Amino acid sequence: MDRVRIGIVGVGNIATLNVPGYLAHESCDVVALCDPRADVLERRSREWHVERTYTELDALLADPDVDAVEILGPTPLHAEHVIAAARAGKHVSVQKPIANTVSDGRRMVAAAAEAGVIFRVTEQACYYPPLRKARDLIASGIIGDPTVVRIKTVVGRTESEFQANLDPAGYSWRFNNQSPGGHLFDDVMHKYAMALWLVDEQVRSVQAVVRQGPLFFEAPTVALWEYARHDLLGMMEVSYAPDMFIRSDYYGADEFFEIQGTRGFVWVTRLCGNLHVDLPPLVLYEEDGRQSSFAELDASYDGSFRHAAAGFVDGILSGQVPDLSPQKGIEALQLAFAVYQASNERRAVDPSEIEESVTPTGWPPSAEKMHTDVEELFRREAAREERLGEAKA
Repeated sequence: MDRVRIGIVGVGNIATLNVPGYLAHESCDVVALCDPRADVLERRSREWHVERTYTELDALLADPDVDAVEILGPTPLHAEHVIAAARAGKHVSVQKPIANTVSDGRRMVAAAAEAGVIFRVTEQACYYPPLRKARDLIASGIIGDPTVVRIKTVVGRTESEFQANLDPAGYSWRFNNQSPGGHLFDDVMHKYAMALWLVDEQVRSVQAVVRQGPLFFEAPTVALWEYARHDLLGMMEVSYAPDMFIRSDYYGADEFFEIQGTRGFVWVTRLCGNLHVDLPPLVLYEEDGRQSSFAELDASYDGSFRHAAAGFVDGILSGQVPDLSPQKGIEALQLAFAVYQASNERRAVDPSEIEESVTPTGWPPSAEKMHTDVEELFRREAAREERLGEAKA
C-alpha cells in the first residue's frame, strides 16, 4: 500500500480540527464521509470536496475503496463503531476517550487484534510538538530521573470564532447519563493521557477531591497519584474561572505541564490557550543552571491535530501502531475513573482494578441545576459588562 484511503465517521465539531490533516497528507485520500445528519453531511461534503457520503455506518464499512476510518462520533458509540470497523477489515483511529467503560475498551482491542488491523486512540496531544519534544528530552535523561509530574488546567471564557461557531447539539450527550462523567472525562482525558505518555510509567494509586461545578465542569479538582516507580509522583489541578479571559483561538482553556527531575525540569507552557505569551512553548532547565527555550516549535493547537492525522496515515503505511496505543488509552480511562472513585470514597484507588466505569458524585446534573447554572452565567456576564462600563466611564 502506497496510499491510504480514509473514511470519516462523524463530521461534527471536532471533525473540523481532525479532518484537515488527512486532506493535506500527500499519501492520503479522504474518500468518504459518514454522519446520520444529512444536512451536516452535505455541508462538509462541499467544504472538504468529498463527494461520497453515507448516513449509515454499515454502508461506509462495506465500501471497498475505504482502507481506514477515523471515528469522531460520540463516545457512547465508540465500542460499537470500532468493533464493526475492525470486523470489516478497516484500520481504525477513534477519538478519545477510547470508550465509556474499560471492558468496552478491551473488547475493541481484542476485535482489532483478531482482525489484524491497526488500532489507535486519536490523542492529538501526543503530536503537539512542545509535548513531543518534552517527552524526548525526558527520555534522554537530560533532567535526570523524573520525580514529579504536574499538570494544570484552567477553563475560563474566550471570544474565539471557533468556540462561538460550535454546534451545541454536539454537546448534548456530554451533559447526561450517556457519559459517565463531565469535563474530567471529556477534555481532561487529554491530560490523563499525557500523565502516562510523557514518562511512560503506570499509575498504581490515586487520591483526589472532585467538586461538582456549574454545567458539566467538575472543578475545582485536585488529584495526586503514585506511579509504579516509588520515587515518581504526579498531581493534577483543574480550575473553572468563568470571569477570567483566556487568550485562545479555540476553546477557552489553558494548560501548563511541568516535569521535575533530579537534574532539572521541563515546562510546556501551553496547549489550547495562550495565557503565558511571555514564555516560549517549551523551557528546559539543566543541572548546570543553563536554560534553553524552544520558541521555534510549532505550538499551534490545530497543528497538533494535523500532525496526529499524519501519524495515523504514516503508521498504516509503515505497519506500526501510532500513538496513542489502545493500551495507553485504556490506562488513561482507568486513571480518569480512579480520580472519580478516590473522591467518591475518600480513599486511595488502584486504577488497574477498575474494569467498568465510575461516575462522580452529583453526575449527571439535574435539569434544575443546569437551568440555575445557565442563569448564573448570564448574571455573571451582565455583572462583567457593568464593571467594564464603569471602568471606561
